[in-house]
Amino acid sequence: MHVDLLPDIILGNIFSFLPLQDLRSSSLVCKRWYSLLNDEDNDVWRLHCIRKLAEEVLSSDLLSSTPTYKTKLKAFHHAWNPEDCSRNIYIKPNGFTIHRNPVAQSTDAVRGKIGFSQGRHAWEVMWEGPLGTVAVVGIATKEATLQTHGYIALLGSDDQSWGWNLVDNHLLHNGDSQGNYPMLNNAPKYQVGERIRVILDCDDNTLAFERNYEFLGVAFRGLPEKLLYPSVSAVYGHTEVSMVYLGPPLDG
Repeated sequence: MHVDLLPDIILGNIFSFLPLQDLRSSSLVCKRWYSLLNDEDNDVWRLHCIRKLAEEVLSSDLLSSTPTYKTKLKAFHHAWNPEDCSRNIYIKPNGFTIHRNPVAQSTDAVRGKIGFSQGRHAWEVMWEGPLGTVAVVGIATKEATLQTHGYIALLGSDDQSWGWNLVDNHLLHNGDSQGNYPMLNNAPKYQVGERIRVILDCDDNTLAFERNYEFLGVAFRGLPEKLLYPSVSAVYGHTEVSMVYLGPPLDG
């Protein structure tokens, strides 16, 4: 039987076994294949999700901001990098959450799998344990250090990282405080479990944050034109931090 005569359900099943890079090529073959692969919630992407993602994460609300199977799969491929974190951190089986081991006098950080130098990108960070004395969310280059002695704001401690300390609402870069953030009188402190949305605009070279869907303003300007990775640094033992990549931010 010629491939053009195959029902969509059979064709979709075949596509579900192809590597992701081959799916991108396949979508360019003809209008029918493009239409099939452009449906982000069909069996092609569902079966890829089932094979790649842990069952616990698919059945939890962690990925509630990624409504389709394709966006969930994309989030997985952008998640924390188990090969690019402090030795005192490990990635939990769900693939999206780090766990910091209770090591005294150490500050530990992690980067995402994929860095950005072009376009606009958004991801959510959820602190799912105590913050401790320092809990920083932001971005880092590959040159930023991921572990240091003592309890410090590691993310933002050098010229290769930019961070927002959720404990005292200070912005940090190159070892210096860049002022309070957000710029509000009596700005509320972060509550464990809240979703912080990080917005990186590589075209405008800015970094901004949202909390509870409220835009808090631009935090950093003049970012370098080099690969910038999602990152956090933590000090509290057994604390856990999840990161979910969302794609381009929605304006408004």
